[in-house]
Amino acid sequence: MSTQFKVDIHKTLRSADREFKLHARFESGSQRVVVYGSSGAGKSQMMKAVAGLMTPDSGRIELAGRCLFDSSTGVNVPVQQRKVAYLFQDYALFPHLNVRQNIGFGLQRGWRNPLSRADSEAIRYWINAFELGHVAHQYPHELSGGQRQRVALARALAPQPDALLLDEPFAALDPGLRERMREELGALQRRLAIPMLMITHDPEDVRAFGEHVLRMENGSIFHVEESAA
Repeated sequence: MSTQFKVDIHKTLRSADREFKLHARFESGSQRVVVYGSSGAGKSQMMKAVAGLMTPDSGRIELAGRCLFDSSTGVNVPVQQRKVAYLFQDYALFPHLNVRQNIGFGLQRGWRNPLSRADSEAIRYWINAFELGHVAHQYPHELSGGQRQRVALARALAPQPDALLLDEPFAALDPGLRERMREELGALQRRLAIPMLMITHDPEDVRAFGEHVLRMENGSIFHVEESAA
């Protein structure tokens, strides 16, 4: 099994009189990796480092054999070139853009550049894939929680990333909707065969997606469980 994720990073974060040390180290060949732990464990900081939104003090990050960060050689691939999709907990949709425009945003080469015909076809593909045709001209505040998550996923996946990073993806949903959205995301991830790294504090997410479970506490990964699947 080839290695999908390889992370070995160190970062000291300071705020006022507080200091937090992140020492995240793991390697996995699984298509579904779940980092599980309580709030403040360092999960989000580790995820941001993989995405390029936070620079470690030292260490190395690899995705499917491609080096994204290496402090010893000075490698630090820019966010836009890492080819990872990051789904934020609040989905971070642009409130002034409708569904079609939000999905197309990741395909544009700048704010003012028009979409190509291929880009327009890609938008139609993802709108159909997530059954968003009937809300394509609506704005985020007009959508349900499940629809907002579908739009955010479509926007993240439209540029065809090499990996999908998920930050507490179901936390903003009503409890009754979470199970259905877990099933939808699980089916989509298997169909696309895209490696997925999820952080969560919800044991139900671990149950649904935990092919490889990393337990994180106080900035360190101290327990690893990997299924035989």
